[in-house]
Amino acid sequence: MRTIFTDNGYNQAAPCVATIGFFDGVHSGHKYLIKNVLDCAADAGMQSMVISFERHPQYVICDDYRPKLLTTNEEKSRLLSLTGIDNCVLLHFDRDMAMLSAREFMQTVLRDKLNVKKLIIGYNNHFGHDRKEGFREYAAYGRELGIEVLLSDAFNIEGNKVSSSIIRSFLADGNVEDARRCLSYPYFIHGTVVQGVHEGRKMGFPTANMCVNDELKLIPKNGAYAVKAMIGGSPKVWDAMMNIGTRPTFGDNTVSLETHIFGFDGNIYGKRINIRFMNRLRDEQKFSSVNELAAQLRLDMLEVKRLFAK
Repeated sequence: MRTIFTDNGYNQAAPCVATIGFFDGVHSGHKYLIKNVLDCAADAGMQSMVISFERHPQYVICDDYRPKLLTTNEEKSRLLSLTGIDNCVLLHFDRDMAMLSAREFMQTVLRDKLNVKKLIIGYNNHFGHDRKEGFREYAAYGRELGIEVLLSDAFNIEGNKVSSSIIRSFLADGNVEDARRCLSYPYFIHGTVVQGVHEGRKMGFPTANMCVNDELKLIPKNGAYAVKAMIGGSPKVWDAMMNIGTRPTFGDNTVSLETHIFGFDGNIYGKRINIRFMNRLRDEQKFSSVNELAAQLRLDMLEVKRLFAK
């Protein structure tokens, strides 16, 4: 897959079948849409293309709305590369682009710059300055501009339409199981292990304290989770349990991300760690004593082992 940044003056020579969207998470609905693009491109003898944006359009359009994201640009590009798409275009979305009408966008960007001959859009996809326009208007503009516009139907799981916003809602509620079903992979975060206060070690549960590198990355709801961990560049996957929260038993008020990795006993500080969320164990709790907390951690560990043994 080629990743193309259009702010460097790039113009696509080969005709393409394309789709457009932010593709946050590259979830199962996105993969269904991209499969339609791949099939159509194969039938037409053209290249396939996903058109996305370097930053969420809402960051430009709205001054008071900054959604947390499921994937960074790096993560999104890696996930898109696994779909088999030929080209991934990351548009530089700014105020000037936000003011383009749908027809202007289709002409100046899709046709003139990216040589799109067929455009497959998702069931709820809208682009251009006038967000009231939809598939009927896009198809009419396409006929004028030489772009065939096709509509993909929604992808449903158990009768529910899959979308990035639904997945964000699941994670905000701590529902990592339904998020995993919609994504088709476990939700993940990664960052760097930093020094903590070592309270876990005193209880026999040493933890890796994680600093997430991207401030826009969505962190699931506070609580305890069964997770899988990868450390540094090693392919080994470790069973682990993670707590996200303010450590109320110790009177703290700063959110920390602490992971106890089963069977790991080594120097982990400064290393990169990747966490995959498998199951939610419980809400964050304040315990009456450290001993009571330690007893609960032992129960949490037994539950994680039970879940992963299934």
